[in-house]
Amino acid sequence: MKRLFTTTWALTLILSAASILHAQTTTPSSSDTRRTTRITVSGDSIVQAQPDTAILTISVVTQGRRAIDAEQENASRTTTVMQAVKTAAGPGAEVKTSAYSVQPQRMYREGQAPTITGYEARNTVTVTIGDLKKVGPVIDAASQAGANDIAGIAFTLRQDRPARDQALSEATREAMSKAEVLARALGRKVTRIVEVQEEGFIRPPQPVYQADAFMAKRESVATPIEVGSLDITSRVLLIAEVE
Repeated sequence: MKRLFTTTWALTLILSAASILHAQTTTPSSSDTRRTTRITVSGDSIVQAQPDTAILTISVVTQGRRAIDAEQENASRTTTVMQAVKTAAGPGAEVKTSAYSVQPQRMYREGQAPTITGYEARNTVTVTIGDLKKVGPVIDAASQAGANDIAGIAFTLRQDRPARDQALSEATREAMSKAEVLARALGRKVTRIVEVQEEGFIRPPQPVYQADAFMAKRESVATPIEVGSLDITSRVLLIAEVE
């Protein structure tokens, strides 16, 4: 009788274990077998905008046998140039000194130590103008007043938020469209945006302006300035899950 009880108890344990194992190895639901895949795409957009600000770099360069001679002549000519520039640029323009230097001029001969033959003084003025129609007249006025080194012109966009927002929006839509195309090609659909990264920049235009030619003909020819447009570029990287 005791052996029968022991056998019955052991059989009950085996049946219970089998029942638990069956419960743990049942076929998972369809929602558990779904597989997700991540895809990475990019979107690009270029929006053209008209610049609203010009930045000119104008210098007065003078030379003298003594440093004081170069400095004094430079100071006199720079004062005249700055007054002429302010008049031509009108109210609202910013005129400021951005660099100043006095450097010795040396003569080099083979086998001998270099000798100082004179000094060169350079005073550089940066002019920021909001009225782009005045860029040419400002250059002409500076040159006629004594400026002899015009390094270049840069155009920029101070109020760039609307153009940047438009470029970013278009780049994002392009990235999303690419993700949906890839998902359809895989027989799936986009279910979640995992990550989005954005970066952008402004590429300034190159004006039609040759400094050397202008300096040679400044007496009779007005300086032509072609402003062009700025390219506001936005690039978006997007990571999406598809299933």
